[in-house]
Amino acid sequence: MEGKTSREFDESCIFCHFAHNRDEETTVLKQDKEFVCFRDIDPVAPHHYLVIPRDHIVSCKSLNRTHIDLVERMAKFGKEVLLDQGITDMENVRLGFHQPPFISVEHLHLHVLAPASQISTSMQYKFTPGTDRFIAVRLANEFSS
Repeated sequence: MEGKTSREFDESCIFCHFAHNRDEETTVLKQDKEFVCFRDIDPVAPHHYLVIPRDHIVSCKSLNRTHIDLVERMAKFGKEVLLDQGITDMENVRLGFHQPPFISVEHLHLHVLAPASQISTSMQYKFTPGTDRFIAVRLANEFSS
């Protein structure tokens, strides 16, 4: 599926149904014209949310340099959800993507986890930055000193 371009809707994709309000069981925490955020069905931290684009993009492997702004907007949106949920310590947050073959849904989704220090010990391996499983995301302004 690598290299697939994005399209607006994939009928066979459950996350596309969430993104286009075609699923009545999923509680959306926040949405705008570009993104939808909801709770992960198998949370590994007290706050574990997924941010998805409304357009169907298969995975982070489908992204290129032109998507940097999209990823930054997804991260910003995820942090806004955390603030909405009362999380103020942004130093104890983990944001990132699983990459194939470590994804369960082929629709780009950003994991938003807080507090990162409370990620389940048994699941820590799935959410460790710098591994083949998990690519951490940071906002560009976090790199400035």
